[in-house]
Parts: sequence; structure tokens; C-alpha cells
Amino acid sequence: MKVHFYFARKFLWALLGITGILFLLMTLVDLMEQLRKFDVEVVGFETVLYLTLLRMPEGLYQLIPLIVILATVTLFINLSRTSELVVVRAAGRSAIVSVISPMTVALLLGLLSVTTFNPIVASTSVLYGERSDALQNAGRNALSLSGEGIWLRQGSPEGQAVIHADRTNADATEFHNLSLVTYAPNGGPTQRIVARSARLVDGAWELEQAKIWPLEEGVNSESNAVTHDLLRVDSSLTPERIRDRFGNPSAISIWDLPKFIQELQVAGFSARRHLVWLNMELAQPLFLVAMVMIASAFTMRHTRFGNTGVAVLVTILIGFSLYFVRNFSQILGENGQIPVMLAAWGPPAASVLLAFGLLLHMEDG
Repeated sequence: MKVHFYFARKFLWALLGITGILFLLMTLVDLMEQLRKFDVEVVGFETVLYLTLLRMPEGLYQLIPLIVILATVTLFINLSRTSELVVVRAAGRSAIVSVISPMTVALLLGLLSVTTFNPIVASTSVLYGERSDALQNAGRNALSLSGEGIWLRQGSPEGQAVIHADRTNADATEFHNLSLVTYAPNGGPTQRIVARSARLVDGAWELEQAKIWPLEEGVNSESNAVTHDLLRVDSSLTPERIRDRFGNPSAISIWDLPKFIQELQVAGFSARRHLVWLNMELAQPLFLVAMVMIASAFTMRHTRFGNTGVAVLVTILIGFSLYFVRNFSQILGENGQIPVMLAAWGPPAASVLLAFGLLLHMEDG
């Protein structure tokens, strides 16, 4: 049992060290990108650094499989150089049993990343998007989804507008039971528009059977209301922007994702992309275990046998290949070409079986 704790502790330190190195490198690279994107003399260096740090959790979260591979390679190469694995084998313990410790740590890391780190990444991603939009577009456009329908906000030099609709189609081009309230630049409401249906076209809303109520002070809204069979209202929103904002499942906490999927389906959007993402997140611990098994299969041999660099290179190439297959399977699942469960759980399960076969072949022949 002490040997397991010893290997687990060394693997954990390797994880922390590699994570720290990647964090520093990513921070420096992204800081340069943010300095290019924003005028530091206008927004200030503190704001740019703050935006950079907001992006770091998402970047590290995407690199967790790579971190696990590198940490496993570091662990077993060090154990081989110090002949500790030789001592373990001489004591009658199979080297395959030694992999249980890092596998357990990787499994716990996967569970922790899904249950705790995922909500943090979602929050920081949303906060970065809001702050970035506020600095670039003065916060003119906003989107939200609730059980009461779809809420949109658009802005222009003439003022803001708050829009509500009961539901829309999958392309976010047709809306039903739409209500639009416009506001003057000073913040006061100017008019309210209600339409049975609306179509979002290039640069405008096309409202059918619309009724307009003026909301200026001292004006009788109902007596001055006007009805139009077809009304065109300028808009800064586009269907692509709406789909992109609602279609990014990584910006939603995994704890809120099931409810959000249900709301998407009620609102008329396709929730397949979110279903695939949810199942892929749940399968993340299994995929990390496979990364540990693959990395250990090529690096548990003693360094006196040589070809250590080739073994490390092969390990990283196989890891990247499995990561590519996993992402490719995600695309197929999102496009409906394969079932959701197969897209999410197929690559991790196949990776574990492949890794187990490689491990048995390398150790037991």
C-alpha cells in the first residue's frame, strides 16, 4: 500500500509541475494576444491581464489529456532511471500493478475536473465574453435563455432594445410571439412592439401582424397604437451570432447543462451538440485513465534498453491520435451521423481497451 501512495504522490507532483509550466507559457502567449487585441492605453494593463487570466482555465481544461500523458511519461522515466521499477519487480510485484496508482489519480482528476473545474471554466468563459464584448462593442448585444422563452438585447447609436420570444427554429431565423421594447439613449422606453411572428434577416427584423404602442410620457399608448401587416425594424443581431452564443456548451456548467438542454428543446433549438458535450464530459475520467495506460506501456522499460526518446515520441503521437479521434467522433455525433452515446463513450472505451492490450503486450509479452 505504501508503494501505491508513493507512486501516486510522485505522479501528483508531476501533474502539478507540468500544469504550472503550461500555465506560465499559455499566460505569456495569450497576454501578447490580448495586448494586440485591446489598446492598453485605453483599457489599462490591469484589465488586459485580468482578461488573460480569465482565459487560462479554459485553456488548461482543454490540455488536461496532454498534461496527464506528459506527467505519466515523466513519472515512469524517472522511476526507470532510478531503478525503482526494477526493485518493485524484484519484490514480486508486477509492473502493471504499479500503474494502478497513477490510474487512480487520473480517475480522481477526471472526476474533479468534471464536477468542479468544469463550472469554473464555464463561469470564467462567460465572464471573459461579457467583458470582452463590453470593451469592444460597449455591451450592445446580449442573449439569454430561460424557461419563459428567449431573451435578446440589441443596441445601436439610437438606443437599446429588449426582445422576447416564446420559441424559434433551429436556425434562429424565425421567432414566434415576439415582443420588442425600444429604449432611448438616455434609458427611457420609447415604444413597445408585439408581433405574432418575426423573421431575422440581414440587418433587420421583419415582423408580421405587428402592433406598436408609443411609451412616451403624456401619450395615451392604446389610442395611439398602430397596427402593421408587415413591419421592418433595424437590428444589429444575426442568426449566426445567436446560434453561436446558444451553441457553445462549454460556456455552461455541467450541473446546469441538463436543464439548459431541456430549455433549448422547448425553445426550438437543436440540443444535439449539448448532449454530445455532456456525455463527453462524463466520459472524461475514462479517457484520462486510457492516457495513463498508454503512456505507461511505452515508458516502463528500464532506460538501459535505450530508445527512450522514441518511446516518448510514440507515446505522445498515440495520445494526440486518440485525442483527434475523440474530437472527430464529437463532430460526427454533433452532425447526427453517429449516435450520441457512441460519439461520446466510444473513443474512451476503445482507448482503454487499446491501452490495456499494449500494456499486456509490453510487460507480459
